[in-house]
Amino acid sequence: MADLRELYQEVILEHSKAPRNYRELATASHRAEGYNPLCGDHFTVYLSVEGDSIRDISFQGFGCAISKASASMMTQSVKGKTRAEAETLFDRFHKLVTGHGCFFRRLRISGAGQVRHAGVARITRCDARETGDSVDGVVREGSSI
Repeated sequence: MADLRELYQEVILEHSKAPRNYRELATASHRAEGYNPLCGDHFTVYLSVEGDSIRDISFQGFGCAISKASASMMTQSVKGKTRAEAETLFDRFHKLVTGHGCFFRRLRISGAGQVRHAGVARITRCDARETGDSVDGVVREGSSI
């Protein structure tokens, strides 16, 4: 589990320190601004859509390392995708982080801390903010889902 935590931190720190597509997009056909008054994160996302495809995407703003890294990874994930593909990615990610989808919510660890399905432990860490019975997004045996 320590290796997964280190990998998670490494990816977040890398994208936070050197965010991909961090710039204003002069040719943007779409623009969205997001502000979280609880933590102060404030980002603007720029899209250049051609036909049904996201030709280019970028973002600017400020926030914590996780929010900046998330925006960076999001721009990499949707660039070149169609609107439908981007919406599918959003839906899957939203379900994952809110604990409403797929088998990741069933990941359990024993009282001794042994992880079952360790390959997905890193991914499930995301839902820790949204659920009450998880620790680092990993559901402990005996908790209700």
